[in-house]
Amino acid sequence: MPAILGDKLVVAISSRALFDLDESHRVFEEQGTDSYCKYQIEQEDVILEPGVAFPLVCKLLALNQSRPNPPRVEVILLSRNNADTGLRVFNSIQHHELAVTRAAFTSGESPYRYVSAFGAHLFLSADPEDVKKALEAGVAAATIVRSKASLNTHSSQLRIAFDGDAVLFSDDAERVFKEQGLAAFQTSEQTSARQPLPGGPFRNFLAVLQRIQREYPPEESPLRTALVTARGAPAHERVIRTLRAWDIRIDEALFLGGLDKGDFLKAFGADIFFDDQQDHCESASRHVTTGHVPHGVSNQGR
Repeated sequence: MPAILGDKLVVAISSRALFDLDESHRVFEEQGTDSYCKYQIEQEDVILEPGVAFPLVCKLLALNQSRPNPPRVEVILLSRNNADTGLRVFNSIQHHELAVTRAAFTSGESPYRYVSAFGAHLFLSADPEDVKKALEAGVAAATIVRSKASLNTHSSQLRIAFDGDAVLFSDDAERVFKEQGLAAFQTSEQTSARQPLPGGPFRNFLAVLQRIQREYPPEESPLRTALVTARGAPAHERVIRTLRAWDIRIDEALFLGGLDKGDFLKAFGADIFFDDQQDHCESASRHVTTGHVPHGVSNQGR
């Protein structure tokens, strides 16, 4: 972790996840780079509307308000724009009064290589290839899924939900399920119940969230976490013992036994949910902001 960022939670986010750049992206795809650059410069004083991940960023930055010295969270902007076209993005950041001061503009190149350089614990992007590269580099990363879900405005508390296998945990158990079926999976998990699962790509991110939570009494915590998994009994025990072995507290654990996750995520009030399976993400995105984690056996060959 770079010394300048200390022990902050560092979240890197792409401009297309933070703001609604659909019209700009359409110009790029239909007319090319030169027209796109001209368009962005002509529009640089036109403020961008919030994107899918904008409310999440607001709640992340709000964590600094209760403990401003030192700030607990740093949000970094990573963008394929160049500095000229990126001026519109920074103008919009200032207009919306977001405390985002660091950025990398890469003029069309993938910005993922700066995720580790900034010491980011999480990378959110609208570009699946950038996300895959960040995951391969060992950083928790997710592709923001387009969503019309209503925003969680009933609480100022930040609420983050995770799938288990291939997200918080490795995909070892999920491979057994995919290759041998449910009965073999349940038998394997019962046999291995006291053997902690290896960590998945989001283990470290959850650990950093836990570190922030420990600064507050549980009833006063500004953030809340949930595990929302398709597992049910008897496959629950290994998960519980794994989190115990990691010394990580998860506030809520939902073992759904294959039920659709969407309604439960809405009931939890998730600001974002991370899952490795596309069908779960599509279902969840009807209710809450969702990040697809293209990791593990369910994403092989995609």
